[in-house]
Amino acid sequence: MTSIYQQILGSQFYRLHPKIQERFSLSSHDGKGAIGTGVMERVWHGKFYTLPFLFVGTWRHIMFPENGINVPFTIENYAYTDKFQRETVTWVRTFQTTKTRRFDATMIYSTQRNKIVDYLGTHQHLAVDIDLSIDEKTKGLRLRTGEQRFYEGLLGFRFPMFFSGYADVCEWYDDSIDKYRIKVNVANSLWGPLFGYEGYFDVLWIPTHGSIPAHVKPIREEKRE
Repeated sequence: MTSIYQQILGSQFYRLHPKIQERFSLSSHDGKGAIGTGVMERVWHGKFYTLPFLFVGTWRHIMFPENGINVPFTIENYAYTDKFQRETVTWVRTFQTTKTRRFDATMIYSTQRNKIVDYLGTHQHLAVDIDLSIDEKTKGLRLRTGEQRFYEGLLGFRFPMFFSGYADVCEWYDDSIDKYRIKVNVANSLWGPLFGYEGYFDVLWIPTHGSIPAHVKPIREEKRE
């Protein structure tokens, strides 16, 4: 079974660095997960008036107001089929800042939108369109966010970007240090830079034995894409 990222990129997927191909080829049929462990050399946030937005994000494990240098970091990637029979990949990031903070997301391939949809947070309230491309310099994978939608109960609407931000993410493999690197920038067109981090990590592949840890799954799953 091809991964959700291969479905989007098609033959372009094989232009990625081999280590990035391996990492983004993860599917629910593989019987394994990827645990990344490393250091974020810099975790930052925007100006003081962005802090209320970031603090609210901590309620659902989306963003957080702390910053730091050389912050210990883990990322947990597992692929599974959700209750709506959609191929899903977890992106659970844990940062050991002055407080332990998590940034949770689950990604699916949306056939109706023909793109990756990223559900942010523990309850999948926020669904975000993701555009994929290849970074020509590093042969890494670049992810940029687009339209965002909020879902809760019967409520569903396009989320106003005045209250959110666009993310630009690049993950690549650095052969000079034999580690994965990642750089994330989240910004708002009015408020400016909101949040971001950059650093490096190693990946350990582990068997799942037919199940994945409960703590990486969302508390609530949203059908609407």
